[in-house]
Parts: sequence; C-alpha cells; structure tokens
Amino acid sequence: MIGKGTYSEINSIISLIKACGKNLRDNGIDQWDESYPSIENITNDIQTETLFTYKIESEIVGVVVLNEMQDEEYAEINWLTPFDSKNIVIHRLAVSPPYQGRGIARKIMEFAEEFALNNNYCSIRLDTFSQNLRNQKFYANRGYVELGSVHLKYKKDHPYICYEMLTENIKKT
Repeated sequence: MIGKGTYSEINSIISLIKACGKNLRDNGIDQWDESYPSIENITNDIQTETLFTYKIESEIVGVVVLNEMQDEEYAEINWLTPFDSKNIVIHRLAVSPPYQGRGIARKIMEFAEEFALNNNYCSIRLDTFSQNLRNQKFYANRGYVELGSVHLKYKKDHPYICYEMLTENIKKT
C-alpha cells in the first residue's frame, strides 16, 4: 500500500501533484502553483528515497516526503524540541482529488508517525499554508501543536503555520 517512490512512477507522481495544485487553486487556496513542487523537487525526493507513495491496487493516489530538511525560516519558531535535535519533517503530502475524503491522508500520516517512531525521531514537524483551513484542522485533530508561522522565502505572500508533535505523544493505532 505504501512504499518508496521510484523513477518509473515519476509521471504518475507529477500528474497527481499537478492535479492537487489545480484543485487547491480551484478552491481558492493558492498554495501550490505551476512551478512548485517541481519535477526537480520530485526527482530529488525519489533519488534520496524520501518520497513515499500510497497506492490503491497499482494506482498512486497519495504521496508524502519524509526527511530531515527544515527551511531556514524554521529557526524562527520556538519548537517543542531543540531546533537541531533528531526531527523528521513532512513535506508535500498530497492525495489525488478524486480520492480525497476517504481517509487516505490519515493513513499516510499514520505511516509517517510510525516511521518517526521506528527511526527514533524525537518529533515530527511540518508546515501548512495559512489559507488552507482544512489542513490546519486535520493536523490539530491529530494532536499536532501549532507553534507559530513563518514566511517562506520561495512561497506566497501568506505565512505557513508550523506544527510539531513529540513522538512520545503519537497514538498507537
């Protein structure tokens, strides 16, 4: 169901990302544009083995990137754990629009949380666009603590809200 993305899947992954970006914009959320996430981002994610796909049968319907890369603006946040401690960061979580609302994002987050536990991370960090209220509610309902916002230099005019969850607080499913 969930596995590492491969180069042979890149076209499907890019199609999913583009569809999600369009869906966001169609719903008034200018979070992902035509240039982000780029094919270079996705290629790097596959190369570093940090991109994971969620499949139903053989169709990729969700993706997430799990790595330790934090935007430099993250240093502005008063995190629950020291900035340079062993933290996993969630990037580019996306579910194909026809599959949204079916619990796939929840399953991907459960996978990410289990990954953090199994790899001895002390916390999970992420950010979400301040105009994306659905995502904010999703993360808050999972127990992520809102810690402030940052203006990412390569992003939009609106800030991104940062969240963190200590791995000791992850609910076992």
